[in-house]
Amino acid sequence: MAIANRRLPARIVLASASPRREELLRQIGITPIVRPANIDESRIRHDDPTRLAVELAVAKARAIAPPRGEDLPILAADTVVAVGNEILEKPTDVDDARRMLRLLSGAQHTVITGVAVIPPHDQSEVHSKCAESRVVFGELSGDETEEYLASEEWRDVAGGYRIQGLAARYITELSGSYSNVVGLPLHLVYSILTG
Repeated sequence: MAIANRRLPARIVLASASPRREELLRQIGITPIVRPANIDESRIRHDDPTRLAVELAVAKARAIAPPRGEDLPILAADTVVAVGNEILEKPTDVDDARRMLRLLSGAQHTVITGVAVIPPHDQSEVHSKCAESRVVFGELSGDETEEYLASEEWRDVAGGYRIQGLAARYITELSGSYSNVVGLPLHLVYSILTG
């Protein structure tokens, strides 16, 4: 999808209910029309976290119809966290979140966000790519784990933590895009929308 003079569209349709993704788009000058994609994510399964993230993003983008009378790009994203070969999705409950924090403690993990864009004027075309970041947590004590769980920040987020919240104090290393770990790799979005 080429946009003349490498200019970002002023408006897009965001196929996500994530306030973090909406905020990130606004940060780079895009006003999103928020239309959450309600897909059954459990129907898309893969052992490969990269493939899973991209296929979920594509399914979300395809689930959204463009606004009537407007030709706007549709953007969707999905973030997956992987520790070794294990994919950490959104915790189902506090015990699942505790299990995830124990896996993350003192270890490196990968945050992968798949991004899919359906260009205006051609709903049959989908541009998709992914970004990867590597994150290292310090060793978490039992008290630190329980304090984080009590904060409720683990709810509704892949891997059970938010880098832009309390979990930032546990992160010792980050390689790659910070905005990717938040949930939307901004440079990748920019390159797809302007390339």
